[in-house]
Amino acid sequence: MATLPAELSPTALAFLTERHLATLTTLRRDGSPHAVPVGFSWDAEALLARVISSRGSAKVAQARAGRRAALTQVDGRRWLTLEGSTRVLEDADSVRDAEERYAVRYRRPRPNPQRVVVVLDVDRVLGGTWPDPLPPSPYPKPGL
Repeated sequence: MATLPAELSPTALAFLTERHLATLTTLRRDGSPHAVPVGFSWDAEALLARVISSRGSAKVAQARAGRRAALTQVDGRRWLTLEGSTRVLEDADSVRDAEERYAVRYRRPRPNPQRVVVVLDVDRVLGGTWPDPLPPSPYPKPGL
């Protein structure tokens, strides 16, 4: 079920600070998806996600178009998808801020003079958790 980013539970917020990679899915000009693994930081006050990247990457080109995108983090049965519109920040202060946030969650990024920030302005969140262990499936196993 979809929720607003301002309504994320403490458990969901904690999940967004754990060290996990995610998949950023942007849209190409023809509407087809472009999915890549990324690290990201979540800004609970501004309700946005930041992804650092090289200026010439495909994800940056797609983000410049301002199309919608999805950022999905998965850990076992826990998952969250952040959805929203994209934009790119190139000024030194924004890049430095994003690098510092990235370093808190992952590690200090290597130097990259071509670095920019892909921003996802999140307006919808999808997510779920399931019991462990899962209940038995109501469907028969193949071949039975």
